[in-house]
Amino acid sequence: MNQKILKLENLLRFHTVFRQLHSLGQRRMLAQWNHVFSSAYPVWTAQLCIRPWQTDPLIGVVLSQYRLLVTKKEERSQKSQSFSTKSKKEVEVWIGMTIEELARAMKKDIDYVYEALMNTAIDIDSLEAHSRLDEVWIKEVVKKAGMKLKWSKLKQDKVRENKDAVRRPQADPALLTPRSPVVTIMGHVDHGKTTLLDKLRKTQVAAMEAGGITQHIGAFLVSLPSGEKITFLDTPGHAAFSAMRARGAQVTDIVVLVVAADDGVMKQTVESIQHAKDAQVPVILAINKCDKAEAEPEKVKKELLAYDVVCEDYGGDVQAVHISALMGDNLMALAEATIALAEMLELKADPTGPVEGTVIESFTDKGRGPVTTAIIQRGTLRKGSILVAGKSWAKVRLMFDENGKTIHEACPSMPVGIVGWRDLPSAGDEILEVESEPRARAVVDWRKYEREQEKNKEDLKIIEEKRKEHQEAHQKAREKYGNMHWKERSFLKYQEKKEQKHLQSKEKEEKDSHVLPIIIKGDVDGSVEAIVNIMDTYDASHECKLELVHFGVGDVSENDVNLAETFRGVIYGFNVNAGNVVQKSAAKKGVKIKLHKIIYHLIEDLQEELSSRLPCTVEEHPIGSLTSLKHHKDDISVIKTGMDCGLSLSEEKIEFKVGDEIVCYEEKEVPAKTSWDPGF
Repeated sequence: MNQKILKLENLLRFHTVFRQLHSLGQRRMLAQWNHVFSSAYPVWTAQLCIRPWQTDPLIGVVLSQYRLLVTKKEERSQKSQSFSTKSKKEVEVWIGMTIEELARAMKKDIDYVYEALMNTAIDIDSLEAHSRLDEVWIKEVVKKAGMKLKWSKLKQDKVRENKDAVRRPQADPALLTPRSPVVTIMGHVDHGKTTLLDKLRKTQVAAMEAGGITQHIGAFLVSLPSGEKITFLDTPGHAAFSAMRARGAQVTDIVVLVVAADDGVMKQTVESIQHAKDAQVPVILAINKCDKAEAEPEKVKKELLAYDVVCEDYGGDVQAVHISALMGDNLMALAEATIALAEMLELKADPTGPVEGTVIESFTDKGRGPVTTAIIQRGTLRKGSILVAGKSWAKVRLMFDENGKTIHEACPSMPVGIVGWRDLPSAGDEILEVESEPRARAVVDWRKYEREQEKNKEDLKIIEEKRKEHQEAHQKAREKYGNMHWKERSFLKYQEKKEQKHLQSKEKEEKDSHVLPIIIKGDVDGSVEAIVNIMDTYDASHECKLELVHFGVGDVSENDVNLAETFRGVIYGFNVNAGNVVQKSAAKKGVKIKLHKIIYHLIEDLQEELSSRLPCTVEEHPIGSLTSLKHHKDDISVIKTGMDCGLSLSEEKIEFKVGDEIVCYEEKEVPAKTSWDPGF
């Protein structure tokens, strides 16, 4: 500052000296002319003579003001330099950090990171806030920000304490008490499973089910005349519910395999056997429809040998009972065989302590909210108990049995309906009792956190794969355009963009016609799961792609219609309703709603919808007609084998050769049919 002021003072002094010399010269000239003009121009001469001492106060003021300005400027400069020194801080970074994390570490916004990465090899369009950056790009951003790097170890999130609930250790054998067996009826569709249960419990279940086919898992406690009790899980025999049958086998003690004597071993029979083996559950063979004339029970036993189901008659340990569920023949013998096997298994459970069980079915009741059917496996369930299952928890408000009657407690092996769930658990979820509501919330939060962590890992893997694809594509593009003049490069990019736009439009049209987006709504969780499992068997994507947009439990809603309109999809409902308002809205928006009560009817409808999306095939149909037929010069209507004839055709450009065969046909477009076979 002092040097600048000194320079200014020197300049001003030089200017003052110059003015003084100039004034001195003027005074000399005036002295010579004074005797001539002194009396005539007194004022003019006074104004020409500028006194040096009159400029000194002005110079002092200027110097003082300039000194003040320079001082303030230097103070600001020093503050700015000090702030710049402070802002050039160390930024702690780590390999694999996201754009959002880098911006936060630099105390910048996300756009700053994007701007720093412009004009680099990285594809900006492919980046999101959660995209992870390589080491080279982290360095690039920090360098452009004028900051200093400080590498740290891979960032570790704060380790959360495991708050999950788990089953208790095995109980002391002294605390165990006998319990009823849990029995699952399995077998092929229409082999008589529901009729068998109907006779055992004296209720008309088949009459309540559409088409006589059980549509979801039911759990029933059946009391026999002997006083014994058996809990039956009624799993559907339909191929669609193989996953539900597997779940039933996992909670069951005994499997009753129903095989029709007139039909023999079928596909679902084999699946049922495999489920029982996987769960290591003993099997009782019930050969049904033995009252029919065409019944061959022995043939059934021989067929089962191929699947390692060896009956006692052939030296094995599988009890075989010949029954007729329709006529009620020999059912007590089947019940006695079940009780005898249960006694051999010595089934026991601990009725004390926190409850453990399994969700058999779950659904939403309009008056009760989320409801589950469960089998209690340990402890005794009472009203007010706090339960967790999957990512949901409940404070039990109400319990009821298979007949809808309110009960106050449920012991091991007992099926029970539970009301009080905050959310809807999934069929097959493990039920555990905890000590309090805060504990239940902590368990659910932990499970959601675990699932979120797993999802983040999956997303990270996908992001990394996409990033590599974009980098490779960008590198290829740079190599392609690297040696071109900018005009050539611009023209080529324009041509490619134009062609790509045309192809995208064409692909979109083809995609709309070769893709079937669907929305599934079902009455219960198990039914929806079964339909989704059927869709997993879809293997005709080369013909028409099947996209599951959404699935859930409950009636068709306005949100479902809006979703279907967005994706141009079809809504399939199973044992659910669609209100008049929803149907009118769907009709207005051009959305199809297809409701079914029998699952294979729904799948058949789905097959037809898929087939309608396929292009028609062209078939040739011979028709045999000519414009004229002559023998020599005579017109005739018939020509016999071995005779020569003349033919006149409407087409003039056809050339005939010796040995040619003449066939007249017409082409017809025939609707195509999907090759997908769901297995029934």
